[in-house]
Amino acid sequence: MKEPEIISVIGLGYVGLPLAIAFARYKKVIGYDNNAKLVADLSKGIDRHAVTGRHEIATQNIHFSHEASDLGKADFHIVAVPTPINEARQPDLTIILAVTHTLAENLKKGDIVVYESTVYPGLTEEECIPILEEISGLCCGKDFFVGYSPERINPGDSQHLLENTVKVVSAQDEKTLEIIAATYERVVKAGVHRAPSIKVAEAAKVIENTQRDINIALINELALIFDKMDIDTCDVLKAAGTKWNFLKFQPGLVGGHCIGVDPYYLTYKAMRLGYSPRVILSGRSTNDAMGGYVARMVVKQLIKAGRAVKDAVVTILGFSFKENIADIRNTKVMDIVNELKSFDINVQVYDPMVDKQEVLDEYGLEVCDKTELKKAGAVILAVTHEEFITGGWNYIMELLNEDGVVFDVKSVLPRDDCPENVTLQRL
Repeated sequence: MKEPEIISVIGLGYVGLPLAIAFARYKKVIGYDNNAKLVADLSKGIDRHAVTGRHEIATQNIHFSHEASDLGKADFHIVAVPTPINEARQPDLTIILAVTHTLAENLKKGDIVVYESTVYPGLTEEECIPILEEISGLCCGKDFFVGYSPERINPGDSQHLLENTVKVVSAQDEKTLEIIAATYERVVKAGVHRAPSIKVAEAAKVIENTQRDINIALINELALIFDKMDIDTCDVLKAAGTKWNFLKFQPGLVGGHCIGVDPYYLTYKAMRLGYSPRVILSGRSTNDAMGGYVARMVVKQLIKAGRAVKDAVVTILGFSFKENIADIRNTKVMDIVNELKSFDINVQVYDPMVDKQEVLDEYGLEVCDKTELKKAGAVILAVTHEEFITGGWNYIMELLNEDGVVFDVKSVLPRDDCPENVTLQRL
């Protein structure tokens, strides 16, 4: 085995596209995705997810393709496709196993395959390798070689990038590990960490986000308790945060394709092994319930203000799973929408970042233009996009009845500037 000649990156979303661009600075790259429209856009320099700029895409040494046969031209393959959960909150392996099948049809002797998708410990070796062997007719460890390097991309984060975030790498043997490590070291200036096994690297990925999930769940639960005590959670956290070892987490909606999903991969595997992970599942349950809680608190405030709930108008600002990105995967804002609608409330959603058609296709929800928004009895600032933060209270008041209710999920609006007749609630 030697340094790869051509690298294929399979899956051109938030993870795959930055990888393809980074590797293309020194190698020929085949960027593969089965979405023909996405590939056509990227070939024209158009990135619908705003991961990078037109100039950067257009000038890179990348061949974008939706033809699976092009994968056969590469000798180093990186799989970076989504691994979501299903309605039962169990791992949905449909995409990763389908892509593995496609890759296997184009695998050659000497090829290296590296998975970056989040999986439960053991999945690469127990599920993916057998497919690669069966379809290709090749023997893993002899004819081709496999590794795992968990993605650490944080969409919308301009500080923690691929290049300056340590990369965990692993492989089935030492020789393959060194090739994988050297390949990633060319683009990751922060360096790599060589995990002792593929399972260790897989486990490291799921606990990174599970740890954050549990910590946020604790703060969310504290917010529920403090609400009953009529104490402002932000005030408590600010006071407690003066201690040197206090961990500074904030309450909020925990969705997306990582923190809101990864813990279920770990708990699924644990339960298959006969262990019930009570702490992790409890944290997930708390975080999964926050959208409904926000909606019910808005209803409560409308009732207290003497307003009719049925047919009331409530505006939700933001729909993506986090601020300043267009990603709508596993957004918990939809939980707010559904809970409000269960009270026969007219819900308006405005988000300047998201693709309206994508929201309609995925959730059956129509996102409004700002000019279409009617004055509302309540406004929920659910996602802190820059447009909303810059506009501040003036922006909110343009959308709200004078004596309306505002629920500031992330507590970003200045409390002291709240208009006199407005009822402000925060997590």
